[in-house]
Order: sequence, then structure tokens, then C-alpha cells
Amino acid sequence: MSIRKTNPTGVASPPSSPSKRDSKRARLVFISDDDGVSNNNNNNKNTTAEDNDNGNNPIRRFSPPRMLGLTESSSGSNDEPPPSQLDQDDEFTGLESSLPQLTDYEAINREENNGPRRSSIYVDAFNLALDTVLEEEAYLFDEQEHEVFGKYRRLDYEAQYLYVRLFLRKTNAWFRVGKLGYFYDIKDMPTACAALQSQDIAFAQNESEITTIDEAASMLTVEELKTITKEAKVAGGNKTQLIAALRRSCANQGSLNIQGQLRIIHNSNNGSNNNSTTGQSRYGTIRTKAVIDKMLDITGPCIRLMESVTTLFSRVHLVFYRSTEWTEKSLTTLILARIMKRNFPSYFVCRTSNIFPTREALIDFERAIKLQSEVDNILENGVPTKDDLQEIVGIMESIYGRWERYCEDGKNKDDFEEIYLRRFSAGWVYTRIVHKGVYAISRHKDYERERMILLALLSQRLYHPSRRGAWYQRLALIEEHYFHDASSANSKRLWLRTALNTCEKGLEDPDTHVIYHYDLQKRITKLEKKLNIPMRLQHIWVWTLKKPITRSISGQRIQNDDGSPPKPGQKTVWKLESDEEGSVEEMCLERYRSEGWKGFHCEGGIIKTIFAYLMYDILFLPLPNIFQTEFQTCPLDLHTDSFYVCRMSEINHRLMEISNGEGVKVVKEVWKKEVERQTCVIGLDWKFEINEICEVVECLGGETLSVICKVLCQEYQQRSSGMPDLFLWDYDKKKAKFVEVKSENDRLSDTQRVWIDVLTGAGVETELCHAVNGVKG
Repeated sequence: MSIRKTNPTGVASPPSSPSKRDSKRARLVFISDDDGVSNNNNNNKNTTAEDNDNGNNPIRRFSPPRMLGLTESSSGSNDEPPPSQLDQDDEFTGLESSLPQLTDYEAINREENNGPRRSSIYVDAFNLALDTVLEEEAYLFDEQEHEVFGKYRRLDYEAQYLYVRLFLRKTNAWFRVGKLGYFYDIKDMPTACAALQSQDIAFAQNESEITTIDEAASMLTVEELKTITKEAKVAGGNKTQLIAALRRSCANQGSLNIQGQLRIIHNSNNGSNNNSTTGQSRYGTIRTKAVIDKMLDITGPCIRLMESVTTLFSRVHLVFYRSTEWTEKSLTTLILARIMKRNFPSYFVCRTSNIFPTREALIDFERAIKLQSEVDNILENGVPTKDDLQEIVGIMESIYGRWERYCEDGKNKDDFEEIYLRRFSAGWVYTRIVHKGVYAISRHKDYERERMILLALLSQRLYHPSRRGAWYQRLALIEEHYFHDASSANSKRLWLRTALNTCEKGLEDPDTHVIYHYDLQKRITKLEKKLNIPMRLQHIWVWTLKKPITRSISGQRIQNDDGSPPKPGQKTVWKLESDEEGSVEEMCLERYRSEGWKGFHCEGGIIKTIFAYLMYDILFLPLPNIFQTEFQTCPLDLHTDSFYVCRMSEINHRLMEISNGEGVKVVKEVWKKEVERQTCVIGLDWKFEINEICEVVECLGGETLSVICKVLCQEYQQRSSGMPDLFLWDYDKKKAKFVEVKSENDRLSDTQRVWIDVLTGAGVETELCHAVNGVKG
């Protein structure tokens, strides 16, 4: 375990979950605010696949994946799973959820144009990751991999710089050496390329390894490609079509070659190895080789990094950044952040050196998050097709046996790690893939298989305990509707009782969060009526959710282009007072403002900002293992039960201060200390004016704020979403209220119901506002 105090400027790639287990060694290092100097290249703006020859591609930071849940849909349909929604059960527990998005890619270009430097931020960041991992986690890599690291260290500066820059660009892509640039850092580009391509180093390939038209054509511009297709007498409307036409043309072995000469290949059985057969075996056809040679005459020397080596260095970054999501661009976020001087809180970094117990555990985890990334990419690209769903099912089935073995091994463990450490096991990731696979199976209406997998998920308690409520909900739903024999009353009664038993187990399960209780209770009441259970034997709910005040606001809704009203689940558009179009929330907020209220449509953003102010010093208390990297915006246990338990004394003391009316004082102290640096803290939005924040704190009152902060301390993961859409306050009257806005065919989610109950119980007015299409009134 290494410990160091940090106050860095920069954003790292995704972090991770730490462990209770500490290594015996520890060191204390103080990190300064100095970012170092960058030694970068020319303008790098070209990001297309076809013109990949002008510097590095800007990299997008991946957002937390969206998923399709397993609870009932808002339309009330029993047959279909719910629409896509944020996967809020447990995906927001690492830094992936709390890092600010970085969009100023021009910052890198500006830095690159500053001229030659003594060192490069690219190489420095790459070497920092490698040195840190090998210092205490070298056991995760075998002898051959350590030899690769040694080869990298033996490279001169220019070769190292070239490797790192290509590593940060398109993975597995070919580049034209003549257009790489990097003039400030690499004086002799051919020598640097030759060093990477040498047999001793073998970090890159040269153009002799190009054997397909697609590989060669990827480096050509459209105009360059047209000169090839014109001679080959093929045509196409764009680059993709031109390449496809060339492939089809070259597939005909007996057609004219690019010089117009007819080539006929005679296959020989005498074992001779002439140039024709050699070319055909490697390139597919002689014509293909001729076309590729013509393309390479245009491109000149080329270079591509060896995939095996890039995979190894990506694994190093996975360990360094404690990433729970797969990304091939792990350094880019850090580099962008350092250039833009992003500031992070001051805290002690305590790296746990045994998060991955063995090399095999790391490799299995890496394989798992790659598969998870494939599943997420399918679900994020719009509504999945039948083929997409089948692909997800195929991925799930491919890992199902391994997942079962992980679950079985987990039952035999006597000493469980902290839940945020389990996220770095393949079993945790496989469980998430199985969870997504259940959705795909449900869309195929294979309810027998779906039920079997749901029962398997519920039979283990080691992975994703926060999802158990959703699994109980879905299991009870399909048992109620899809298993009984329609012609048999006894069969129907049996399955209704089975569904009732599932709901009861869900309510009794300590890992079923309270947000699922309302739905399970409602289903139990319905099932008991269907089963004609006597009143004296029916459940009586001692705890029920408080209901909000209801109100209706009329406005003019904009119809669809075809004149039809919006469909269920479709976002509605309304006419505002300014005659512009806006959302239903904006329309209702206008009405409230006309009544004298100040307000925001922020869906809890201002509450999370106030929470960050009030709990700032508690969030960054120096506790073991919760800060694994220098660039965190929250402790890694914030989204777990242990956050409140480990800081109970400090939290309760702060809640008492808030109840006694010292909230404004605490907010101003933190604001004064951090506003100049605009420190990145989870939930804190610096766009809110400090005067507005202080007014809101006063209007909510100490008791209400104390209740809200305690709820977030105990259950930040589950409660950071679902807050009402609008927050309103009247400073003169010292009043505040929350408003959840719903248009037609919309209803409250379980999370929203629980928040309304919390806010109403805390003494703050909460309204459910129904937007009605019609004459304003």
C-alpha cells in the first residue's frame, strides 16, 4: 500500500474500488501542483478513418452505460420489459460517474504549438502509469511481459514519444510515416519508426504486413483512392463503396490487372513456390496484391503498433487507474485535464497493492470488462434489434458456466472483501452481463430460461446485492402471468401463490432496497385479492409512502409532425410564453415563476451541490483504501453502506451543526476556499451562484437539510437520482418546495415515490404537477 498527499490538477481515467487488505509496505509522498511541461506536436484535428494522418484523434470520455431495467414498464404492460433507463443500481460507484466531462480538445493543440520542450506530458503520463504499477504490482505480469517493459525503457526518447502518441490514437490502425508530424519532438522520424519496427523491439509492423485492400485503403484520402479505382475501372459514391468495388473486382482472379494485362494462374501440384502462388496465398489473388502495391506507392512507408504489445500496456493502465470500464484510451483524459488545469481536492492517496490477487484474476477481469463493453455498446445504440438481442444472449451464454463457478466459489469464502473491492473480480462483471442477458431473453419471451437465470441470480449474495429488488420484481411478474395453464384453475392458483411467495421473500431480504418495497407491496395486495385470501390473513402495511400535493397546469402541447399526439414514453414539446418551444418542465417552471417563485429545472442538481458543500471535508477524510488515484472527486465507498458507518461520528456532528442553522456558514467557508480553483467534487455544480445557494439553504431550513443530507450519506448510490424535477423557493417568505412534473401517460417511478416520501416527511412541501394539454388556466 502506498500513501501520499495529493492536490493535483488533472483527471485520470476511471478509478476503482479499494480493499481492506493492505500490503506491508507504505510510503509517504507529497505531490505538487506542478503539471510539468508538455512537449507536443503539430495541429492534430483529423479524426476520420480515411484521413488518419494528421496527429492524434480526440478521444471521447465514456459515460456510464445505460441499460434496460427489469422492473415493469411505465405503460403497465405485463408482456414487455421497461424502456431504457439509467443503470443506477451500482454502476456509479467508481470515478467513472464523478469525473467532469472534458470537451476542450483544442487545449492539446494549443499546447502542442508552444514549441520544443525538454519532456512530454504524453511520455511522462505513460511512464508514470508504468512505474507506479511495476513498483508494487509487478507480480501481475509474467517474465515475457517484463521483457517487453524492459524493451520500452531501452528505447530512446523519440521512439518512446512516437510509441506513446500512436498508442493514444486509433487502435490497430495503419499510419503513413510521412504524415505523422510531431516535428517538435521527433527530428528523425524514419529512425524512430525503424526502432519500433526492429526485430529486437518488435513494437510495430511495417507496410510489408499489409495484405488486404481495406488496410491499405484506410490510409488514402478519397481523391487518392479515386485514382486507383479509375485505373481499375470501378466506381462508387463514397470511400466505403469505392473500397467494396475494388474488393469485388479483385475477387475475380482472371480479370485484367491494374496495367490492363490478363493474368491467368495455373495451380501446380509439383510443390514449386513461384511468385504467383506465393502472392495468391498471402493476398488472396494476384490482382489484390497489384492494387495494394499501387496504394503503397502513394502512401510510402507505413507503421502499425503490434496488438499484443498495446494490449499489454492497456492492461497496465487498467491496473493503474483501477478502471471498471474498458477503454483503449486510458491516458487521454488525464492529458486533457492536466493541460486544462482541472483541480481536485487535497487528500491522502492510499493505493492498495493487492486489488487483483493474481495475474489470472487480472486477465479474467480484463476479459470480462471487454465483453461487458460489447454488451453496453449494443444497448446504447438505440433500440436493440432481434440480432442485437441474440448477440447479447450469445455473450451471456458464453460466460454463464464461468459465472456459476465464481458464484459457487464465493459461497465458500469466509472473509468477504468490502463490496467496492469485489467490483474488481470477473464474477462481479459476469453478473452484470448475466443481468443484461436476462433482459435480452425476456424480449425473446423465453420465460422458462429467464426464470431459471433470475433464480440463479437470487441464489448468490456476493455480487450486485443492490439489484436484488429488481430481480424479485421481475421474477414475481413473470410467475404471475406466464407460467400457469390457462385451462386449469389449480395451475393458476399455484403460480399466483408462487409469485406471492417471491414478493414476500423480496420484502424480507435485507438487501432489497426500500425503493422496491412499494412495488412489491402493491403486487402482494393484488395477488392476495386474486387468491381470495381472507382479510384476517392479508398483509397490513404499517409503513406506507406519503403522497404529494397534486396540481394541474394547462398549456399548449405541440403535436407531432403528422398531427398525432405524443406516444407513451415520448418526450413532449410545449409552447412557452415567449412563443418558443420547450419541455414540459420549462412550461411549468414559467408558470411558477409568474406566481413569484424563483426556481430551477435541475432534477436534484442543486441538492447534490449543497450536499457537496456541507459534507466537503467529510467526503475527503483520510481513511484507508478509499482514495486509490490522485484524481478522484469522491471516496470510493461513497456509493456503499460503509460510507456512513465509517464516518458516523463526523457525519452526525455535521448534521447537528446544520440543524442548528450553521449550514450557510459551512457553505460559504467551502466556497471561499475552493471557488478560485473550481475544485472538481461529485455533485458540485459551480454554475449555481453562491447567493442562490445560501438563499436555498435558508429557505429549506436546518432540520430539512439535515434529513436530506443523512439520506444521501446513507444511500448516495440509490438516492442520487429520482429527485423532483423542479426546485422552487421564495426568499422573502422563507419557503421552498419541490415539484415533480408529469405529462399525460406518465407516472411516478419507485425512486421518485421514495424521494417524495422523504421530502414530505422532512417537512418541505412537495407537489406532483400534471401538465394538461388545453386552454391555460
